[in-house]
Amino acid sequence: MSQPLFQIKKTSILGCLEIRPRIHEDMRGRFVKVFQQDFFRNMGLCADFSEDFYSVSRCGVIRGLHFQTPPADHVKLVYCIEGLIQDAALDLRVDSPTFGRNTLVELSAREGNMLYIPSGLAHGFCTRSETAVVAYKASTPHSPEHDHGILWNSAGIPWSENSPLLSERDLALPPFRGFQTPFIYELKE
Repeated sequence: MSQPLFQIKKTSILGCLEIRPRIHEDMRGRFVKVFQQDFFRNMGLCADFSEDFYSVSRCGVIRGLHFQTPPADHVKLVYCIEGLIQDAALDLRVDSPTFGRNTLVELSAREGNMLYIPSGLAHGFCTRSETAVVAYKASTPHSPEHDHGILWNSAGIPWSENSPLLSERDLALPPFRGFQTPFIYELKE
């Protein structure tokens, strides 16, 4: 009997999943499959991604917490190609049993693990290694007019970095308290 392509582990937020691929290693190195459309569809996950991108960050950088609002909201699949990060998601969906909760997952190139982030969640990460290359798949294209965020330290996320390096944009994001969310949780059968 063959091993499944991916192992899926639930996080503390409904619909947000840690996905672990099967890693093939030999004397040449490693081979990691990060996405397979039929497997994702069969698991009821988004399998239609419209763009891929990556970031390179130094140790101590926090990027986020970012999201896009409807109608440009999207599902993300995030993974680390090089290095190690502390990846975070925050549930912004009204009526979600996990509204306001966050989850942290350590993503590393060594483990090859990924975080599947449904629409309605804010996302961010903290670089834990000297540098980290983080890749993202998104189900909708980037839309500057729908691109928003929540201040990194306003939602109770226990980041590993207390004095991070942040962009001017991320420093100016509004706090979670008082945030008027456009996202509504929809129960899926």
